[in-house]
Amino acid sequence: MGSGDGEATVIEQWARVRGRLRAEVGEAAYRSWLTPLTLAGARNGKLRLAVPTRFMRDWVASNYAARLNVLWTEEDPSIAGIEIVVQPPARPSPKPSAGAALLGGSVEESRATKAANGAAASTMKKPAASEDSESGAIPRESISASLDPRLTFENFVVGKPNELAYAAARRVAEAPTAPFNPLFLYGGVGLGKTHLMHAIGLHIKKQSPDRRIIYLSAEKFMYQFVRALRTKDTMAFKEQFRSVDVLMIDDVQFIGGREATQEEFFHTFNALVDQNRQVIISADKSPSDLEGVEERMRSRLGWGLVADIHPTTYELRLGILQAKAEQCTADIPEKVLEFLAHKITSNVRELEGALNRIVAHGTLVGRPITLETTQEVLHDLLRANDRRVTIEEIQKRVSAHFNVRVADMHSARRARAVARPRQVAMYLSKQLTSRSLPEIGRKFGGRDHTTVMHAVRKVEELKATDSGFAEDVELLRRMLEA
Repeated sequence: MGSGDGEATVIEQWARVRGRLRAEVGEAAYRSWLTPLTLAGARNGKLRLAVPTRFMRDWVASNYAARLNVLWTEEDPSIAGIEIVVQPPARPSPKPSAGAALLGGSVEESRATKAANGAAASTMKKPAASEDSESGAIPRESISASLDPRLTFENFVVGKPNELAYAAARRVAEAPTAPFNPLFLYGGVGLGKTHLMHAIGLHIKKQSPDRRIIYLSAEKFMYQFVRALRTKDTMAFKEQFRSVDVLMIDDVQFIGGREATQEEFFHTFNALVDQNRQVIISADKSPSDLEGVEERMRSRLGWGLVADIHPTTYELRLGILQAKAEQCTADIPEKVLEFLAHKITSNVRELEGALNRIVAHGTLVGRPITLETTQEVLHDLLRANDRRVTIEEIQKRVSAHFNVRVADMHSARRARAVARPRQVAMYLSKQLTSRSLPEIGRKFGGRDHTTVMHAVRKVEELKATDSGFAEDVELLRRMLEA
């Protein structure tokens, strides 16, 4: 096989093997994975096929090596096997001599393999000079978002609503291999999902600096994928994402309805999980509730551990405020912290923002932080939180207080025992929510906005003349605002 005739025979066999494999796997898979394959020679009776990167070598070896071996054995039974090796694309060199040997020492490309290398070069970026030439990947720093050094496990306040998510995140960060794959964190806005993801990344970087991490939002993933499509650079994109040790995608719900991005994310996810690489994902809903996401994707996301973060309790909010207050130089009375923990219930992000505002005000203006100054500085935020009560909550609370059915809030019954609680619920809906009069009317069985106006006036009149009734309404208001 070392002669010129032997070289020509092997080249012809390789061309036939490629042709058969192309027909079997289809044009798309062939272009993505097999076009860059080149004939690199032989060693110990085994034919050597070269690919540009380690990632492609692992993928081809796992998915196509067995079939390549069968096809080539059919061409030449004397072949002992196929070996997939990494051989970065060579720089342009002088035209090879006609007598260059195919097998043994340095191997020059034949016409057939030059065409394959040309196709590979059109889809692969040239590696930067500072990178490992074997990896062939573009710098990960160009896509991975930076990790906030403040968002550590030590700075995360643990309570009943988030204890499972915290424990799971800690386990993933400390384990050398993937204990749950994927780890799926979900919960409302500002409850700590992003904090835990940053904490995982920071801990892994500290304990194992050599592990490769990519952290970014689902929107950024989609942007990178679209850019790769536009620049015809999808091979570099695949190499970049599928060769990491830890992939963290934040707010995955944003890929809902984007079929091409979902398809690529699905294959990336599968490739990493199959190699036991850790995948960590966050969303605002559980996998089964994600809208616009394919069923197979929802099923895959629920494979590992799904940990939800519940809305904060008063105790957890107070603990978070106390931890933040310890980091401040300002003197913050405990009563102020308790007041904020009671009044701002939406999310932790807003809670911390409120604390920062009152500390900044006290520092810049030079006034001591008191309950009165806190209410003054945060009047807009407190009003917004006070008005986040829903009409449905009001209807349930008023029905329970007056011992009527919730269905009576929507019914046409006009008996005083039903009509009066309904009027109170309309009044409180006007006072405690930002809904318009027509919107409130629709929530009460499709009533007209003038009916709501009449109810508001009637309740105000009764409050002025009946102290017992006024106390009932005020009690209901305080219960709903708590």
